[in-house]
Amino acid sequence: MIASPIKSVVLIDDDEISNLFNKIFIRRLDLDIEIETVANGAKAIALLTDQKTRLEKPLLLLLDMRMPVMDGWKFLEAYDSLDEELRNESFIAVLTTSENEKEMISATKNPNIDAIIRKPLSEKKFTGLIQKLFIRKKKT
Repeated sequence: MIASPIKSVVLIDDDEISNLFNKIFIRRLDLDIEIETVANGAKAIALLTDQKTRLEKPLLLLLDMRMPVMDGWKFLEAYDSLDEELRNESFIAVLTTSENEKEMISATKNPNIDAIIRKPLSEKKFTGLIQKLFIRKKKT
């Protein structure tokens, strides 16, 4: 295993195939990362606030915006109320297929979103994301 600047990744997407593919893909990079998957924003909030789970930080959340139960936008609203220490050690990257210009502008302006990536995830996109969020830039 290769040491990684991140300790945990949470895949938040209702598409089970995408979650499975991304989980396998990340594991193939042979990084020492814990990977969790959830099907919607409500389950992600529950996972992040569950005292038993205790995800290791720093933490990367890969967020789909269009999901049932609680979509990405509602997740971001709920995320604002989470523990500040957790938020300071977490980064959110939106994984999307959306071509909606209004949605992309809103995502760019959202202070909780650190990056936007077009699906599908690839080694180049994932390693670029790690470089951008965890190596070149640290949250203040």
